[in-house]
Amino acid sequence: MSRVRIVGGQWRSRLLEVTDAQGLRPTPDRVRETLFNWLGQTLDGEHCLDLFAGSGILGFEAASRGAESVVLVERNPRAVAALHKSAKTLQASQVEIVCGDAVRFAQNAQRKFDGVFLDPPYEQGWIERIQPWLDALLKPDGWIYVESEATVATLGNWQAVKQGRAGTVNFHLMRRSQE
Repeated sequence: MSRVRIVGGQWRSRLLEVTDAQGLRPTPDRVRETLFNWLGQTLDGEHCLDLFAGSGILGFEAASRGAESVVLVERNPRAVAALHKSAKTLQASQVEIVCGDAVRFAQNAQRKFDGVFLDPPYEQGWIERIQPWLDALLKPDGWIYVESEATVATLGNWQAVKQGRAGTVNFHLMRRSQE
């Protein structure tokens, strides 16, 4: 079992355990620092959704930085158990953990979010499968963070407004097109 560090906010420098599950690759510190610089450091009052939570580091980072609520969706039972342990350790009452399929969750979501984190397993077509439900998941001025094996310039009517690369990781901040 490895660990990942929260880089900012109230839980800065706290370490979370990462279960050993196939395809699980926590977002690197440097990439998270860049993402939260793009978002303005704090997410005070925002409601966030992490559809492929894995280690949960993106969601816990958002909660650490003031998000009012964070929903972590993960289907791997071992990863879900680790998420519950991390939430308990941090006393993260604003974090809700859902054991289930990300696409089904997106299809059936009854609420809208300010931001959605999309960091699915690579080369399995998950981003394309989620894309039809993104508009329904997000508030009009919402944002999407996409992490993938390739550059993603657009996703439906969402376009990359910031992007970067770290090793094999391509990461993007997307906003609705203003057309």
